[in-house]
This record gives sequence, structure tokens and C-alpha cells, in this order.
Amino acid sequence: MDSGLEQQLHKLREQITCKAAHQQQHAAILLAVEETIKEQGAAAEPAGYFAALMTLLEQQVGAGSKANPGAITYLLSLILPHVSHAVLRAKFTTMMAVLSQSLDLAAADVALLRSVVACLETVLLAQDASSWRQPIAQGTFKSLLQLAIDSKPKVRRRAQEAVSALLARPPPPAAVHPAAQITSRFVLGVLGNTKADNQAAIHILQLVKQTEMVWPPSEFGELCAALMQLPRLNVPFLGTLSFQVLETMFASASESLDEDQFRDILIAAIDLKPSINDSMASEAWLRIVQKGYAAFASIGAEACFQSLPDLVDLIIPDIELGKQSTRDAATRCIWALIRQCIPDAALESDGMQQLIKTLATGLSYRYRESWALVFLLIAALFQRLGRHAHPSMDAIAIEVANMRMEPEFRFKDEADAVLGAAIRAVGPQAFLEIVPLNIDVGQRQGETGRAWLLPLMKSHIRNAPLGYFVTEMLPLADGLAAQSQKSAAKGREVESKVFDALSQQVWALLGGFCNVPHDIVDTFSPAFAERLANEMLEVPALRPAICGALQTLLTAVHTLAHGDIAGGPLTVQQALAAEQHLARFAPDYLSQLFNIFAQSPGAGRGYLMDTITAFLEVVTSSEVNATFVRVCTMLDKSLKAHKPPAPAELTERYLEAHPPPTAHTMVDLAVVMAPHLDAERLQMLTRAALMLVQQNEDAILQKKGYKALARLVEQPEGSAARQLIESSLAGQLMPMLAKSAETAAVSSRRGRLVVVSALTRVLADDQLHFIPAMLSEAIVSTKDSNERARAAAFDTLLAMGRRMHQGGVVNMAAVTGDTGRDGDGEMVPEKQASIEEYFKMIAAGLAAQTPHMISATIAALSRALFEFHKLLDSGFIVDLLNTVMMFVVHNNREIARASLGFVKVAAVALPKEVLMVHLGEIIPCILKWSHEFKNKLRLKCRHIMDRLARRLGLDAVAKATPEEHVKLIDSMRKKQQQQQQQRSQRPKESDAGQRPAADEALQGAAGGGKKPFGSTYEDIIYGSESELEDSGDEAASRAKKSKAARGAAGRRGEQGDGARGGGGALSGAWIKEDTDGPLDFLDRKAFTHFSLADPAARAAEASRRTRSAPKMKGGKLVFEDEEEMARKAKAAATEAGEGGGEGAAGEDYYVQSLKSKDGFYRTANQKIKFRKRQGGDSDDEMDVGSDDEGGKQGRAGAKKRSKGNSGAAYGREFRAKKAQGDVKRGNVDPYAYIPLNPRTMKKGAISVKGSRKPNKRGAQA
Repeated sequence: MDSGLEQQLHKLREQITCKAAHQQQHAAILLAVEETIKEQGAAAEPAGYFAALMTLLEQQVGAGSKANPGAITYLLSLILPHVSHAVLRAKFTTMMAVLSQSLDLAAADVALLRSVVACLETVLLAQDASSWRQPIAQGTFKSLLQLAIDSKPKVRRRAQEAVSALLARPPPPAAVHPAAQITSRFVLGVLGNTKADNQAAIHILQLVKQTEMVWPPSEFGELCAALMQLPRLNVPFLGTLSFQVLETMFASASESLDEDQFRDILIAAIDLKPSINDSMASEAWLRIVQKGYAAFASIGAEACFQSLPDLVDLIIPDIELGKQSTRDAATRCIWALIRQCIPDAALESDGMQQLIKTLATGLSYRYRESWALVFLLIAALFQRLGRHAHPSMDAIAIEVANMRMEPEFRFKDEADAVLGAAIRAVGPQAFLEIVPLNIDVGQRQGETGRAWLLPLMKSHIRNAPLGYFVTEMLPLADGLAAQSQKSAAKGREVESKVFDALSQQVWALLGGFCNVPHDIVDTFSPAFAERLANEMLEVPALRPAICGALQTLLTAVHTLAHGDIAGGPLTVQQALAAEQHLARFAPDYLSQLFNIFAQSPGAGRGYLMDTITAFLEVVTSSEVNATFVRVCTMLDKSLKAHKPPAPAELTERYLEAHPPPTAHTMVDLAVVMAPHLDAERLQMLTRAALMLVQQNEDAILQKKGYKALARLVEQPEGSAARQLIESSLAGQLMPMLAKSAETAAVSSRRGRLVVVSALTRVLADDQLHFIPAMLSEAIVSTKDSNERARAAAFDTLLAMGRRMHQGGVVNMAAVTGDTGRDGDGEMVPEKQASIEEYFKMIAAGLAAQTPHMISATIAALSRALFEFHKLLDSGFIVDLLNTVMMFVVHNNREIARASLGFVKVAAVALPKEVLMVHLGEIIPCILKWSHEFKNKLRLKCRHIMDRLARRLGLDAVAKATPEEHVKLIDSMRKKQQQQQQQRSQRPKESDAGQRPAADEALQGAAGGGKKPFGSTYEDIIYGSESELEDSGDEAASRAKKSKAARGAAGRRGEQGDGARGGGGALSGAWIKEDTDGPLDFLDRKAFTHFSLADPAARAAEASRRTRSAPKMKGGKLVFEDEEEMARKAKAAATEAGEGGGEGAAGEDYYVQSLKSKDGFYRTANQKIKFRKRQGGDSDDEMDVGSDDEGGKQGRAGAKKRSKGNSGAAYGREFRAKKAQGDVKRGNVDPYAYIPLNPRTMKKGAISVKGSRKPNKRGAQA
């Protein structure tokens, strides 16, 4: 019996003790049926249950009894999906007769009807095409259709699901379901009676909306016409639902309608355009237009495009006046129309000019709030037109560039996307003719330079002719460099740096021009190649740009020449010719790059190595071998004179300024040539690598030696390098790795593990003793501080496990190097390789003496268990789990932390049955650390409990939890309920208000979103503690964000209501009068003086951000007073909001001088004096004068203080508003004191707050 059915029946049997009567009835009938099957000696199979239940149902229906038909049909609905289709077809007539009688029961309840519908669905799905022609099948299906518009919600929903499932799966070989005609007639009949019964029309529309089927062509047009009439009835929700149904039906419209019928339906749909203020109907209508025109374009592209300009002109006002969701829907619709409904033949037609003119209106000021969406559509149009966008869209490109140059323009990123699309479409040459750079003094065509275009062009130049760079951009870079030298000669250093930076930016464009140009053979001449080589040698600042361009060119050409890429910018013959042309320059470039590589600092020469690798792909093998011999000769000479670098020479600062030793450089060059060497040179490299790994004095050389071996081992199977490694495996490599394990440097560990992992995969069956010999090193490396070394260690462990699972013989005598006899003189038996034997080898590390080794062993077991748990016997897993559980309660935290990680893996990877049996042992052990905060042990325990609760159920976990931890279970249950409540209350609407929906569509077309990084094992071990840490603040932060969003939306809504009386668009703007004269509203630059955000609020926000960071004063951190910062922010906001804030600020200061406790006034000689305090003031009463007289007054005021308050008010101006601390008059220090009055010291101490304390120790202190 199927496991799923067995689980369902098991749950039903347990309901015999439930209090609900219907559940007891289900269980009783099931037990009776099973008892009958057992008495008959039949097998407990679905067919036996089916026969018994059908007999019982016939008896009940035939006798007219209404006691148990509901329970019987419910059990039958569970059994029927597991009965074979042959049996259901054979019993079709009998079952239809019985089930139809159940449908005819006058007093049938909801549960009975739902069970009968489920049975009918299963039976009808099993029938073939001939059975559907029978009247009983058609009558039953009509009954289901009638139930699909029933007034009972649960019955209606279940019937709609059944009808949708039946129509979506027509019996083979029919493409259209036999019941499609019946469904269409029924739907048309219900829609024809809409005025009399609106609810039935709504129910049938819900059915059609969720049904995916091919409608009969004869009724499709009539059905669409009926749906078109529904919005005219002005029935709430009916019009919107009809639009949604049309959207669903258009998915199969191309198979049901011809071109003329489709055109008529779309014209009728366009005439039904709802009001912009009705956002729900507008969005549904826009989706209809989008889906309908996409289907129409697949039938007749030319006819579809004829009405496209007028349609876009009809839709684009929604982007200006609609609500945010309507704007996004309109943008998505137009974006789809541009991408799908413009044929190639219409790219230069008059209709295209009209469409361009329509989109150009979106750049006007009245669309200012939707410019981001308009820019998105213009960028899509540039992409669709390609080369045909010039000169049709030249005016738009100029307009966008001018808007981009305004200093206060808010949509610069969106404008850059439009200009980038224009560059890709028309190419850099045509684009610079439209929008010139104007950075060359001698060739400037306007007043304003556009140097900001250079970084933009760098990212968007593709497949452009390389000759344009040689003839136009290269002279421009030379002119800028010459201007930089002239400015430097005249002492204008800043100007010189500006021109030099511009020259480098022009050179940076070379990478885009080298991205598969079509004129490589004609343009990449010896003169140009020499120029690039000279620039690399003489100008270090240009090396990254030139090397990157050469690498791009070589890689692209080699891929097109030897790859299987159809439709590329170059044909295979053209790519091969270009590769051969570039290969002629490769030897000279390699020689030049080798010299530059040897002279460059070691910290920043990775791009040089990448360029060398790219040239090695196109150069001939004979040239590579000859170059390798020269490199090996230089390596031999350098090694003879080589001395290990001093520690000071290994620092990052030293490596950034000095090249590494020659020996290191030669090894790097030799390794990079390894894939291209012949057998003889590979032997030379192998001997050199084996010699380098023995350089214990120089860890870097040793590391590079292992890197060379790893490069050889990683070569494809069957290559010369791989054959050489396999031949020297037993004689040289395995003894060397085992012998050098203790002397290898720590930095060489990753390289060693890579070699061991690669060698493990090619071990013969009699060489498996190499695995236990290297296993301890791999285990210890799982705790390495280097992340890449840890990853290599885990990969090595997995490679060893896979090889052990393949089988073989492990000669333990070869591992230890003994004679093959134990202490008693008996022969050590050989062990057969298996995955269980491999786990035993790893588990031997649990007997280690150090916690480090024990924790590393447990980590290795965790990773191996996660990978190979399906290959292990359940008894072996239980023994392994019991062994590790002893270490969970270990007092060493490092061991306990690793053990909890093992339990984490076990909670996810092991079968539920195994976990359920040992749950009583696992939970008490892990709860030992439930109160330990160090090393996040408490979080690990909580996470394991959550994982166990999700897999086994919270009740099972609660039963195994000790009584003293019952509060933890209560907390988990409360958190579970909160999460369920949050999921149920979470809004389902999209974030269309934050991001344009068309932008998401563009990202989807470009390649989708990013995938999460990290393996499943890492997610299990490390991926959940942070979630538990942040879970407490998640709800609060979400509530805070939603509250802030609602507040901002409310403020914007108030502003919009005050500025405009209709439309739904956000309104309200501030004019920034920072110009010399009055603002000209007819000027194209006027929009830069408008702001949609409140300047006062912006100034206050800037002030708040500034206050959060302390300032430095005299080497000390000075935290400014909040009240003073608030006064400054208020003054700045007043000045920004009212413009000319001197009067306002002065009035504010005047009010402060009258009302503030620290009020001040000016004397006749313009000296500031503060007002004296009265006796009842709470603040200190000290007056501060600007001269000696003021000082005397201040001292006199101080003498008038009361004795009991002598220490309380001192330093009050330095006191924090939310905390209490020490102060020192004059400066804020991390230490402080208060003056002690001798008269008060006689009677007691004074606390920091100024209250008396009868403690003699305080007085002595």
C-alpha cells in the first residue's frame, strides 16, 4: 500500500477516541471495513477497500438510509486516487449510478457533497474519450457545473476545483476536452442571465478565471463578446472580474481565433477603458491589453502594429495621472508592447515615428513624478530599435542628456540607463555625434563639457568598431595627455591632474571597443599593437585598462572560434581568422608582459597574470614550450642565489611597493604555462615542483610548489599531465605527501589538501592506504583559520568518502610502515573499503587528547554524515549518534559546540523514525547548554529545539523535555503562534509603490534575481543563529517601518489634496528661490528649482545625522548638547524653508532672550550678559560676563546660592539628558570631580547628585 494512504488511514484509526461524532464515525467504518477484509483473507490493498466501501455504499443508498453515506463517501474519496484506472473504468457505470443518487439527496449536507464531488473528480479523470461520450458522464459533469455556482461556499469551491482539474487534463489524444463544449454553453447561459442573477455570474466567472483549457473556436468569440458586455452593467466587482477572465482566456486565444476576430475583440476591449481613478479596473484592463496584443502579435504582427501608436497614446496618460499601482501597470503594459508587438519591418515606418513622438511627451514637466517610468520605456524603445534609433530618437537622447546635466536632477541613474541603452543601440560613433563629449579644448562643439559620459560609455560599449577608437578616441586621449603636461609645466597641478584623469578615462573605453569588434584583422595593425605595448611599459597607470582590453579581446575571439555559439557577432571562420591574426603578436606581448610582471609589486599584478593566460590560449605550443624552457633556466639560476625573505619583506605595505623575489616570479610563470606544455616539459615542471615542496625555509616557495602540483593534478583525464601524475603517484607523490606532513608550512595546507583530494579520486584499489595516512591532516584542517583551507579540507573528506564507498582494500601495514604484524606477531588483516569503515577511521580521532582534535573530528563526522547518511545503516547511525551524544555534555565548550553542530545535522538529515526513538536522549543532553551564553551555545540549543519541533512536532518535543525546561516549550509554542499570525496578517500586495513593476520585468528579462550563496550544509550549521538573534526585534522594526511609511504617505496625501483637486497623483512642491532673478517657468531648466521634498525636513534630517557622530577636539571626543543641536537645526530649517532666514532667525533669538531660562541681553557697549536667576529657578544661577565686571557679577550671583544647593547645580550644563555622569568645569573628561565644601564635610558626605549621606567613608574619600 502507498505510504501516503497508509498515513491517512492511520490518522483516521486514531480518531476512534475523538469527541467529534463524525470523526468517530469515520474511524468506526474504517475499522469495520478492515475487519471485513481481514475475515475474507484478502490483502489490505486499495482495491479491497474500494470493493468493500462500494458494497456498503450500495446497501446504504438502496435501503434509503441516511445514517452513514457521508462517512462512506469520505473514505471512498481517500481510496479512489490509489485505485488503478482500469478498475475505475470497469466500474464507471455502477459508480456513477450510486454517486448520482447521493447527489440527488434532498437533505445532503456540505460534507457529503464535497466527498461526492471528490469521488466524481477522481473517477472522471480516469476515463478515456469514449467514456466521455456517454450520457451518464455528460450528465454528471453538468451536475458538477451546477454545483460550481452553488450558494454554499465550500461546495462551490470544491466543485470549481474539480471542474478546473478535469478541463485542464483532456483524455489523450484529444487536444480539446470533450466537455469543453458543454462548459462553454453553460457559461454563456449563466452570463446571459446576469441581470437576473449577478451572484451566479460572479461564480461562473471565478470558475472560468481559474480554468486553464483550450476553448472551442466556435464559442470563443461569443464568449468574449458576452464578457465585453459585463462592464457596461455597472455591477460592482463584475466588470473587474470580467477583465481578469479575459486576461486568462487570451493565453489560448491564438489557437481559437483568426486575425479579424482578434482585431474586433481587441477594439471592443479598448473601448471599455475604465476611469483612471478606478485603479483595480484600470490595472485589469491594462493586463488584458498586454496579454491580448501579445497574442495578436503572434497571429498577425503587421496588423497588430498598425494600432499600436494610438494604443500607447491612449495608455500613457495613466502614467501621469494614475495611482502608483496604475502607473506601474501602465508602464509594464507599454514595455511589453514595445518588446513584443513591433516587427522588424516597422522599425522605420511612420507609425514608429508617431510612437516615438508619443513617448517623447513623457519628458515634459507634467510627467515629472513619473520620469523614472518614462525613462524605463524610452530605454526599452532604444533597445528594440537598435541601429534604427538613429536619427529617429536623436532629439530624445539630447533632451535626456540635458536633463541629466542639471545639478538638482533627481533621476540621474534612470537617465544614465536611457543613455546607456542609446549607446548600445546606435554605437559610440553615432552617439557622440548626437551628444558630443566637448572635453577637448580645440574641438569643443558647445559650452558645457560632458566628461560624465566617459564612465557611462565604458559600461555600455559592445561590438563597436575598433577603428573608431584608433582614429578618434586615441588622438583625443593623446591631446588630453599633452594638455596635462602643459598644465604641469605651467605649475597648474590641479588642472594637470584633471586632464590626466580624462585621458585615462578615454583609454578605459578600449575594453568596450575590444568586446568582439568586427574589424580586428583590419584595425589591429603592428603599429597599434606596438603603441599598446609601449603604453603598458611606459605608463603604469594605463596597464590595467590595456591588459583588461587585450584579455577581453583574446577571450571573446577564442570562445567564438572554438565554442559552439550560434548567432554570435562573428562567424566561426571570422573568429578563427581573427585568432590567427592575434597569435602573430602573442610572442612579443608575452615577452613584454613577462618583464612587466617581474618588475611589478606582488600585491597588484593579478591582472597581468590573467592577460598572460589569455595570450597562452592563442599562441602556438612550440612557442610555449620554448618560453617555458627559458623560464625554468631563470628559475634554476634564481634558486641558487635565493634567500628566504625577511619578515619585514612579507608585510602588505612592502609587497605593495616592491616586486617579489625572482624565484617566486619564475615559479608563477611556470605554473601558468602548465596546461599548454608537452610531456617532456611537464616532467621538468613536476621535478621542479617536488623540489619546491621541500623548501621548508621559504614557506612561499613551498606553497607555490604545491600549487604547481595541484595545477597538474587538475588537468583533464587523459591529458599528458594527468598521465604523468598517475605514473608517479605510488613512487613519488604519495611518499612525499606522507613524509612532509609534519614539516609542511601552515600556508601550504590548502595546496596540499587540493593535491590530496585530486589524488584520492584516481587511487587504485590497492592504494587506499593513502586515505588513512592523510585523513588526520584533513580532519585537523577543518579547524584552520583560513576559510579556503577549511573548504578544501571538507572537499577532501568527501572525496575520500566517495572513494571508500567505491570499494577496494586498505592495507593498514602500509599506513603505519610496519612489517605487517601486530604486537603478538600476527599478521595485520587487510580491511575492505566501505563507507562505514571510513566513518570508523574518522571516529578514531575521538580518542585524541586535545579538545582541538576532538572538536575537529566531530566536525568531520558532521559533514560526512550529512553527505553519506543515505548510504549508512540505521543501526550504525544510532551507534554514531550515541557516541557523539556523550561529547554533548562535555565540559569543554569547544567540544560541546562541535557536538551541537553534529546534533543539528542529525536533526535535519536523519529519518524521523530514528529521531523519534532517541528524542528522549537528545533533548536532555542539549538542554544542558540552554543557559550558556558564551560561544552562542544557547542559540544553538534553541535552534536545535526548533528544528526538532518542525520535523517531529512540538508535542513530541514537549514530551521529551524535562519539567524544569517547560518554560522553553511555552516560549516556542508562543513564538510558533506569533509566526502563524504574522503570516496570516501579512499583506499580499506587491511592493509596487517602492519599485516599478516594469523594472522588475526588465530584470527578469535580463536574467532574473540572484541566487543565495552557500551550501545546504553551511545553511544548516551556520544559517540560523542570526535569525534567532533578530527574531525578537523583527516585529518591532516592521511595525516601526510601516508606521513611518503610513506617516509619510499621509503627509504626502495631505500635500497632494491641498495642491490639486483630483487625479490620484502625489502633488505638492517647493520652489527654491536661489537664483539671482525671478524664476522663469517657461524655461526648460525650471524643473531643477522645484523640490518634491520639504527643505525644512531635509535640513532637520541632515542635522540629526550630523549629531549622531561625535567630533574631535584636541584629541578628545566631544558630544554636542542635544538642545544646542536642536536650536541649530531649527534655525537651519527656518532659513531653508523661508529663504532669507536672517529676519526669522533674529526674531527667534529675540524670543529666546525673553523666554529662555538662559536669556541674555546686550549692554551699551555691545557686550552680552545673561540674566540673573531668581531663587526658585531650577537651573544654576551663574551669570557669565564678557568682561571683568560681568565676572564680578557672576561671582556675586554665585555667593547668593543656598548652602544646601552648593553642590547640586555645579556642572549642570554638562549633564546628559538621558544619563548621569561626572563632569569637570571647562572640559568634558572621562573622569571628573565635584568641589567639596569644608563646612559640609564636617557632618557628612555629598553625593554626586548633591544629597547628604551619613557615611563617614564618603567624607574620607
